[in-house]
Amino acid sequence: MTTIHRLSTGIDGLDDLLGGGLLPGTLTVVVGSTGIGKTQFGLQFARAGLKQEGQPGVVFDMTARGDSQNHADYARRMFGWELAAGNPEAHVELSNFFAADRARDDCLHIFNARGRRVTRQDLDFDAWHDWQAQMARRLNTTIAFFYRNFVRGVRRAVIDGIEPVDRPSDSVQVDLFEYIYHQILRKESEWVARDLFREHYRENAAAVAGHAYDSQAIGCMLLYTSHETTLDGLIERSLDEGDLLANANTIIHLGKIREGMHFRRAMYVSKHRGSVCPDEIIPYTIDDRGIHLGS
Repeated sequence: MTTIHRLSTGIDGLDDLLGGGLLPGTLTVVVGSTGIGKTQFGLQFARAGLKQEGQPGVVFDMTARGDSQNHADYARRMFGWELAAGNPEAHVELSNFFAADRARDDCLHIFNARGRRVTRQDLDFDAWHDWQAQMARRLNTTIAFFYRNFVRGVRRAVIDGIEPVDRPSDSVQVDLFEYIYHQILRKESEWVARDLFREHYRENAAAVAGHAYDSQAIGCMLLYTSHETTLDGLIERSLDEGDLLANANTIIHLGKIREGMHFRRAMYVSKHRGSVCPDEIIPYTIDDRGIHLGS
């Protein structure tokens, strides 16, 4: 029987509860309200790649309202890790794309603090189509960000910034995530390169072949902000049509539970397909080093 190399969550004790960790080539969704610890969870998962794969993961932030998730501050405080931020407005330079001395970007805040929610209900017709056009313009930047990191050995992607909406189908951010997941993360590396280089693919074909990677080795963690704050409310939440949770391999809820006159944080793994799934509420705490299981 072949042993599957699992990806550590970076949280001591949680990997054991998950049968060794998360499965590569799958989607893990961490769901919870603002301030519950999703950013710390994502950064711990990303940083664990340094030990396992020799490269930390990357962070892609889709926040649009001007309040990015402060990944750089958290990374610095938790690990002394200085995240190098990419510029979403920068032109993608394809010449000498594979040069070893090109700077690495650890994170990319793609919408660059536009200060508005991005759902069909919040924007009028013209503004909605303006957002869709902006997303289309940023696709090449997005492809280049992920592809450049994957050819350098990165095998973890943390995607943050999906804001709560009544209907997932109304969200530009959900549309962008669906594109990233199916057309970049799960696509064979050659076809990602074709989407990036386009008419310049043939002249770069040899370099592309020399930088092939296995897309099924890449783990994706989506940090999904919810309306619900309590763990019970998250667990009881029904799935809407097109809901991202429906296609996830692993779902981890982060929420508050009541203990007497106090609330505390706890997590619950509601789905972990093909693996051990702990059927218990798992209390956790957060400090400057991140999430820790137990009191």
